[in-house]
Amino acid sequence: MELPKRYKRGSSLSYTLGPFPTFELLNCRPEAARAVYYREDFTQKDKLISLCRELNVPCCCSQKALERISQKEICYAAGEFVKYPGELLSDRPHIALVHPGDMGNLGTIERTILGFGIKDLAIIGGGADHWNPKAVRASMGAVFRLRIGEFESFDEYLDQFGRGRDIFPFMLDGGRVLTPSACPKTPIYTLVFGNEATGLPPEFQNYGQSLFIAQTGEVDSLNLAVAVSIGTYLFTQCNGGAD
Repeated sequence: MELPKRYKRGSSLSYTLGPFPTFELLNCRPEAARAVYYREDFTQKDKLISLCRELNVPCCCSQKALERISQKEICYAAGEFVKYPGELLSDRPHIALVHPGDMGNLGTIERTILGFGIKDLAIIGGGADHWNPKAVRASMGAVFRLRIGEFESFDEYLDQFGRGRDIFPFMLDGGRVLTPSACPKTPIYTLVFGNEATGLPPEFQNYGQSLFIAQTGEVDSLNLAVAVSIGTYLFTQCNGGAD
């Protein structure tokens, strides 16, 4: 089997790093899987080989392949897959990230919102690559269970999905403090979060009811993944989860 190439954003292929994301790839998107690699000392190799055989996915023991994919980090198993077209977002609640910058944050957010029952993610204006192996690993394979749409601008997103939907931008100067008792009640909504460094531009005050997560003055802001976790948890608790 030919050795895989190192990941590039413009490539049609990407990789899962680690056993759990690799099993998620095989269980959720087997049609996208092209190959699987494992270390000789991987304790679940029999399970992995059996599943690959069942799905007719090439599977081999290759330390060199794993080192090339993971850039020499210790990795017991990895999968190579084709980047597949994103599914159309549903009419359920959405999370929107405006120009997210960090792959680890992006993957953690994907894992978190899936855990709270939201399966629709809009990525606005580019930014972090959700196909990057670092993001796929941080998501622990959640990326394979989400509907992810990419949009050049928030207006483009609204043109497609804004009708009948309440918009809640999260901003440091938000007009309403978000608490468990004051969480808005609405069946269809989009929670909007900005870039880790810059947040949302001021014009997002005009898109809906802006919200603010109260915090002490000893920090300048919350980590993006933490803010998304708090907002998503409160909204799904107050309004029911999504699927």
